Amino acid sequence: MIEILSSTALATVQDLGRFGALGWGVSHSGAMDRLALTAGNILLGNDENCAGIEIPIFPFRVRFHQACDLVLTGADHLARLDDVPVWPWLTIHAGAGQILTIERGGPSRWQASRVYLCVAGGIDVPLALGSRSTQLRGQFGGHQGRTLQQGDRLPVGVAAQALRPVGMGIVPPALTMPLEVDATPAIRVLRAAEYAAFTDQSCVEFWAKSWKITSQSDRYGYRLAGPMIEPKYPLELRSHGIVPGVIQVPHGGQPIIQMRDAQPSGGYPKIGTVIDADLWRLGQAPIGSSVRFVEVTWAEAVRALQDVTDWLDEVRRMVALGLTVRQEAGHDQ
Repeated sequence: MIEILSSTALATVQDLGRFGALGWGVSHSGAMDRLALTAGNILLGNDENCAGIEIPIFPFRVRFHQACDLVLTGADHLARLDDVPVWPWLTIHAGAGQILTIERGGPSRWQASRVYLCVAGGIDVPLALGSRSTQLRGQFGGHQGRTLQQGDRLPVGVAAQALRPVGMGIVPPALTMPLEVDATPAIRVLRAAEYAAFTDQSCVEFWAKSWKITSQSDRYGYRLAGPMIEPKYPLELRSHGIVPGVIQVPHGGQPIIQMRDAQPSGGYPKIGTVIDADLWRLGQAPIGSSVRFVEVTWAEAVRALQDVTDWLDEVRRMVALGLTVRQEAGHDQ
């Protein structure tokens, strides 16, 4: 059992997402940085879809009412277990009664916004439409369909394996797969269906300028501030299916990127789509920061996704190697 001690805001239980329900108007939800959650689960020997806690606001404090292994992934941060410093992306053991405190900050130059608390066995909240992810708009899934509050107690599942590589760490993907343009974090984008309907100048500036993620951004969508994106002619569309990563341009000319909790349909014209391989980068971009867009082809988007797959395969390989070493050394924990 994990007890929330913080008067927290916006922290939620998330797994990799809820799929197959778009036809009912139910969004994917799930971790904004699916790569961080997946890697945390691999490090702990969990099923890769086990739920963790997504933490966007700090400080965040929890008490462990039972001993368990854990790992903190995602954004760089400062953390301690009681008074002992905790390194990110490194599996550790927490004893019953110990308190974990996570604060903003850290040594990395990479700006990011979300930390993931993963525990051996995962956060064991009930499944809702096949997922443990919190769906805030529908108020279901996760823990009572809402953000976590002080005093909440979350059950922990049974660890998948008795032998786990405690003390094993990995290099974060932001360091192994960096992507910047002119010292600004970059996101790769494919042209979308209505790209040619925007003026030539708008299209040039879409790629050439920085875009600020405004304070009106959340898990539903990132509202951007930058050059005015103008259509060549008045453009009205029927509502149609959209997915996370789609970049829509409403009448005001400032783009909106659909995120994990986005509604499954919309009628604004689309100028681009963030490639699947970079959704984790976008999900970590802090409110108030700026990003650049880099145009890629379909083939380049597929290769980028393979890079992500290769990174996760390397994490799996390292964890398997760590388990083998512990087994050969005769450890039982």
